[in-house]
Amino acid sequence: MNAIPILFEDGEALVIDKPAGLPIERPRAGGLSLEAHLEDLKLGFQRAPVPVHRIDTDTSGCLLLARNPKALKRFNAAFEARTVDKIYLGIVAGPVGDDAGTIELALTKISSAEKGWRMIAAKKGKPSITHWRKVQDHGSLTLVEFRPETGRTHQIRVHAAETFGEALLGDPVYGSGSGAARTMLHALALTVPREGKAAVTARAPIPADFAALGFGDVDACT
Repeated sequence: MNAIPILFEDGEALVIDKPAGLPIERPRAGGLSLEAHLEDLKLGFQRAPVPVHRIDTDTSGCLLLARNPKALKRFNAAFEARTVDKIYLGIVAGPVGDDAGTIELALTKISSAEKGWRMIAAKKGKPSITHWRKVQDHGSLTLVEFRPETGRTHQIRVHAAETFGEALLGDPVYGSGSGAARTMLHALALTVPREGKAAVTARAPIPADFAALGFGDVDACT
C-alpha cells in the first residue's frame, strides 16, 4: 500500500494529497479506502486522524484530517461558518466563453432506478455558490479555477455542467464520461483559519493526468 503524501502537519491537523480513485469511506462492495491508511497516518500520535470534510472518490488533492476531537469540532465549525478557503481546478470538456463569474444554483438530490442518484438544480434546493475563473485553454478543453463558497454534494460538477453547457471531462454522471479515466477535478489548495495560531494552509501538486492533457504548468496562473 503506497504512502499518501502529506502536505501539512502539526499537532492538531494533517492535510493529505488524496489520490484520485481512493474513496474516503469504505465502499459497500469492499475494497481499499482512506480508512485503510489511517493507522499509518497516526505518525506517532495515539489517535488515528479523522477526515473533517468530504471530496469525491475521483477528486484528487487537499483533504483535511483532525488529530483530536477538539480540533475536529473547531474545524467543523470553520466549514459550517464558510471561513475555509477552498480552491479547485477542473477541466471542462469544451470551451468557456467568459473569463470569470459566480454561479448561484440551489441543488437537490434525486434518484431513479435507471440512473441512480444525482444532484440537480432546483429552486427549492439548498443554496449553492461557486466563484470561478478561466485559467487556460488547451485545444478543445478549458482549465477552470473554482472557489466554492458552500459545500454541497457534487456542487462544482453540477455548477460546471449547468453553466458552461459542458461537464467536467470524464464525468460519468453529469457528462458523457468520455475523454478521461476519472472526473477531472483537483482540490488544489486549502486554507483553514484558526484562532490564536497560524492558519492550516496546503497546496497539492498538479496531478499527472492533468499534465498529460496539457495542464501541467499552471502554477504561475493560479
